[in-house]
Amino acid sequence: MARRREPTSDLFRDIRRPGDPLPGVSLRIAGVDEAGRGPLAGPVVAAAVILDPTRVPDGLDDSKALSAAQREALFVDILVCATVSLCAASPARIAATDIRAATLWAMNRAVDGLALVPETVLVDGRDQLPGREAMSIAVIKGDARHAAISAASIVAKVARDRLMVRAERAYPGYGFAQHMGYGTAAHLAALKRLGPCPIHRATFAPVARLLQGPSA
Repeated sequence: MARRREPTSDLFRDIRRPGDPLPGVSLRIAGVDEAGRGPLAGPVVAAAVILDPTRVPDGLDDSKALSAAQREALFVDILVCATVSLCAASPARIAATDIRAATLWAMNRAVDGLALVPETVLVDGRDQLPGREAMSIAVIKGDARHAAISAASIVAKVARDRLMVRAERAYPGYGFAQHMGYGTAAHLAALKRLGPCPIHRATFAPVARLLQGPSA
Protein backbone atom coordinates (compact mmCIF):
# COMPACT_ATOMS: atom_id res chain seq x y z
CA MET A 1 0.00 0.00 0.00
CA ALA A 2 1.28 3.46 -0.89
CA ARG A 3 2.32 5.62 2.04
CA ARG A 4 0.22 8.64 2.95
CA ARG A 5 1.75 11.89 1.76
CA GLU A 6 1.66 15.42 3.00
CA PRO A 7 -0.36 17.93 0.95
CA THR A 8 1.42 18.71 -2.31
CA SER A 9 2.25 22.25 -1.22
CA ASP A 10 4.16 20.83 1.78
CA LEU A 11 6.28 18.34 -0.14
CA PHE A 12 9.02 20.87 -0.90
CA ARG A 13 9.46 22.55 2.47
CA ASP A 14 12.89 21.05 3.08
CA ILE A 15 14.36 21.85 -0.33
CA ARG A 16 13.44 25.52 -0.78
CA ARG A 17 16.27 27.99 -0.88
CA PRO A 18 15.98 31.40 0.84
CA GLY A 19 13.99 33.69 -1.39
CA ASP A 20 12.38 30.92 -3.44
CA PRO A 21 8.70 31.52 -4.23
CA LEU A 22 6.16 29.36 -2.46
CA PRO A 23 5.65 25.97 -4.15
CA GLY A 24 2.39 25.50 -5.95
CA VAL A 25 2.24 29.19 -6.89
CA SER A 26 4.65 29.84 -9.76
CA LEU A 27 7.62 27.55 -9.13
CA ARG A 28 7.91 24.80 -11.76
CA ILE A 29 9.53 21.81 -10.09
CA ALA A 30 10.62 18.82 -12.14
CA GLY A 31 11.20 15.44 -10.55
CA VAL A 32 13.78 13.23 -12.26
CA ASP A 33 14.45 9.53 -11.78
CA GLU A 34 15.74 6.53 -13.73
CA ALA A 35 14.99 2.88 -14.20
CA GLY A 36 17.47 0.22 -15.21
CA ARG A 37 20.89 1.10 -13.82
CA GLY A 38 21.54 -2.44 -12.62
CA PRO A 39 20.41 -4.83 -15.39
CA LEU A 40 22.76 -6.71 -17.68
CA ALA A 41 20.71 -5.80 -20.75
CA GLY A 42 18.63 -3.00 -22.16
CA PRO A 43 18.78 0.77 -21.79
CA VAL A 44 18.71 2.93 -18.72
CA VAL A 45 15.59 5.10 -18.98
CA ALA A 46 15.22 8.52 -17.36
CA ALA A 47 12.00 10.43 -16.85
CA ALA A 48 11.37 14.06 -15.93
CA VAL A 49 7.95 15.07 -14.63
CA ILE A 50 6.42 18.43 -13.71
CA LEU A 51 3.23 17.89 -11.73
CA ASP A 52 0.27 20.22 -11.75
CA PRO A 53 -0.20 20.86 -7.99
CA THR A 54 -3.97 20.90 -8.48
CA ARG A 55 -4.07 17.50 -10.24
CA VAL A 56 -1.66 15.19 -8.43
CA PRO A 57 -2.67 11.54 -8.99
CA ASP A 58 -3.59 9.61 -5.85
CA GLY A 59 -1.28 6.80 -4.78
CA LEU A 60 2.07 8.13 -5.98
CA ASP A 61 4.99 6.30 -4.40
CA ASP A 62 8.39 4.86 -5.20
CA SER A 63 7.78 2.59 -8.19
CA LYS A 64 9.44 -0.31 -6.36
CA ALA A 65 6.76 -0.12 -3.65
CA LEU A 66 3.93 -0.52 -6.19
CA SER A 67 2.60 -3.53 -8.05
CA ALA A 68 2.87 -3.68 -11.83
CA ALA A 69 -0.87 -3.02 -12.11
CA GLN A 70 -0.62 0.03 -9.83
CA ARG A 71 2.31 1.39 -11.84
CA GLU A 72 0.46 0.95 -15.13
CA ALA A 73 -2.63 2.76 -13.81
CA LEU A 74 -0.58 5.61 -12.37
CA PHE A 75 1.47 5.84 -15.58
CA VAL A 76 -1.70 6.69 -17.50
CA ASP A 77 -2.83 9.17 -14.82
CA ILE A 78 0.55 10.91 -14.83
CA LEU A 79 0.59 11.28 -18.62
CA VAL A 80 -2.86 12.88 -18.45
CA CYS A 81 -2.16 15.22 -15.52
CA ALA A 82 1.51 16.18 -15.83
CA THR A 83 4.24 17.40 -18.16
CA VAL A 84 6.41 14.38 -18.95
CA SER A 85 9.61 13.70 -20.89
CA LEU A 86 11.59 10.48 -21.35
CA CYS A 87 15.06 9.62 -22.59
CA ALA A 88 16.81 6.25 -22.90
CA ALA A 89 20.57 5.70 -22.88
CA SER A 90 21.37 2.69 -25.04
CA PRO A 91 23.63 -0.22 -24.08
CA ALA A 92 26.16 1.17 -26.57
CA ARG A 93 26.23 4.53 -24.76
CA ILE A 94 26.55 2.75 -21.41
CA ALA A 95 29.52 0.78 -22.75
CA ALA A 96 31.14 3.87 -24.28
CA THR A 97 30.99 5.86 -21.03
CA ASP A 98 29.80 4.15 -17.85
CA ILE A 99 26.42 3.60 -16.24
CA ARG A 100 26.60 6.74 -14.07
CA ALA A 101 27.54 9.02 -16.95
CA ALA A 102 24.94 7.45 -19.23
CA THR A 103 22.27 7.86 -16.55
CA LEU A 104 23.07 11.53 -15.98
CA TRP A 105 23.11 12.12 -19.75
CA ALA A 106 19.64 10.57 -20.07
CA MET A 107 18.36 12.59 -17.11
CA ASN A 108 19.62 15.83 -18.64
CA ARG A 109 18.07 14.97 -22.00
CA ALA A 110 14.77 14.17 -20.30
CA VAL A 111 14.76 17.61 -18.66
CA ASP A 112 15.64 19.19 -22.03
CA GLY A 113 12.59 17.50 -23.55
CA LEU A 114 10.04 18.96 -21.14
CA ALA A 115 7.45 21.21 -22.76
CA LEU A 116 7.75 23.51 -19.72
CA VAL A 117 11.07 24.86 -18.50
CA PRO A 118 11.56 23.91 -14.83
CA GLU A 119 12.94 26.37 -12.32
CA THR A 120 14.13 23.64 -9.96
CA VAL A 121 14.99 20.01 -10.69
CA LEU A 122 14.80 17.37 -7.95
CA VAL A 123 17.01 14.40 -8.81
CA ASP A 124 16.65 11.06 -7.07
CA GLY A 125 19.95 9.94 -5.60
CA ARG A 126 23.25 11.66 -4.79
CA ASP A 127 24.04 13.41 -8.07
CA GLN A 128 23.12 16.84 -9.34
CA LEU A 129 22.72 17.13 -13.11
CA PRO A 130 25.92 18.19 -14.91
CA GLY A 131 25.53 21.73 -16.22
CA ARG A 132 22.48 22.28 -14.04
CA GLU A 133 24.12 22.38 -10.61
CA ALA A 134 22.56 25.75 -9.78
CA MET A 135 19.02 24.51 -10.33
CA SER A 136 19.20 20.80 -9.45
CA ILE A 137 18.95 19.28 -6.00
CA ALA A 138 20.00 15.70 -5.26
CA VAL A 139 17.46 14.00 -3.00
CA ILE A 140 18.46 10.68 -1.46
CA LYS A 141 15.48 8.30 -1.50
CA GLY A 142 13.62 11.07 -3.29
CA ASP A 143 11.34 8.59 -5.05
CA ALA A 144 9.71 7.88 -1.68
CA ARG A 145 9.80 11.49 -0.43
CA HIS A 146 8.68 13.81 -3.21
CA ALA A 147 5.65 13.46 -5.44
CA ALA A 148 7.34 14.66 -8.62
CA ILE A 149 10.22 12.19 -8.22
CA SER A 150 7.75 9.40 -7.42
CA ALA A 151 5.94 10.20 -10.65
CA ALA A 152 9.21 10.16 -12.59
CA SER A 153 10.12 6.84 -10.99
CA ILE A 154 6.84 5.30 -12.14
CA VAL A 155 7.06 6.69 -15.68
CA ALA A 156 10.66 5.53 -16.13
CA LYS A 157 9.93 2.05 -14.77
CA VAL A 158 6.81 1.44 -16.89
CA ALA A 159 8.46 2.81 -20.04
CA ARG A 160 11.53 0.63 -19.57
CA ASP A 161 9.50 -2.49 -18.78
CA ARG A 162 7.56 -1.98 -22.01
CA LEU A 163 10.82 -1.72 -23.95
CA MET A 164 12.03 -4.98 -22.43
CA VAL A 165 8.80 -6.77 -23.33
CA ARG A 166 9.42 -5.68 -26.92
CA ALA A 167 13.02 -6.88 -26.61
CA GLU A 168 11.73 -10.35 -25.72
CA ARG A 169 10.06 -10.50 -29.13
CA ALA A 170 13.19 -9.30 -30.90
CA TYR A 171 15.55 -11.58 -28.97
CA PRO A 172 13.58 -14.64 -27.82
CA GLY A 173 15.01 -17.11 -25.36
CA TYR A 174 16.50 -14.72 -22.82
CA GLY A 175 13.30 -14.12 -20.86
CA PHE A 176 13.53 -10.33 -21.00
CA ALA A 177 9.78 -9.94 -20.42
CA GLN A 178 10.13 -11.73 -17.09
CA HIS A 179 13.35 -10.36 -15.57
CA MET A 180 13.61 -7.08 -17.53
CA GLY A 181 17.31 -7.66 -18.11
CA TYR A 182 18.33 -8.09 -14.47
CA GLY A 183 20.89 -10.76 -13.63
CA THR A 184 18.55 -13.47 -12.39
CA ALA A 185 19.56 -17.13 -12.40
CA ALA A 186 17.32 -17.73 -15.42
CA HIS A 187 18.89 -14.81 -17.31
CA LEU A 188 22.43 -15.92 -16.50
CA ALA A 189 21.62 -19.45 -17.67
CA ALA A 190 20.17 -18.13 -20.94
CA LEU A 191 23.14 -15.83 -21.40
CA LYS A 192 25.54 -18.75 -20.98
CA ARG A 193 23.49 -20.91 -23.36
CA LEU A 194 22.82 -18.34 -26.09
CA GLY A 195 25.63 -15.85 -25.65
CA PRO A 196 25.11 -12.07 -25.50
CA CYS A 197 22.68 -10.35 -27.85
CA PRO A 198 22.96 -6.77 -29.18
CA ILE A 199 21.17 -5.22 -26.18
CA HIS A 200 23.42 -6.80 -23.55
CA ARG A 201 25.76 -4.39 -21.77
CA ALA A 202 29.23 -5.36 -22.92
CA THR A 203 31.05 -3.82 -19.95
CA PHE A 204 28.94 -5.47 -17.24
CA ALA A 205 30.92 -8.33 -15.68
CA PRO A 206 28.89 -11.46 -16.62
CA VAL A 207 28.52 -10.23 -20.20
CA ALA A 208 32.12 -9.05 -20.47
CA ARG A 209 33.41 -12.44 -19.32
CA LEU A 210 31.46 -14.21 -22.05
CA LEU A 211 32.65 -11.76 -24.70
CA GLN A 212 36.27 -12.21 -23.62
CA GLY A 213 36.11 -15.99 -23.94
CA PRO A 214 36.87 -19.00 -21.73
CA SER A 215 40.17 -17.64 -20.39
CA ALA A 216 38.51 -14.52 -18.91
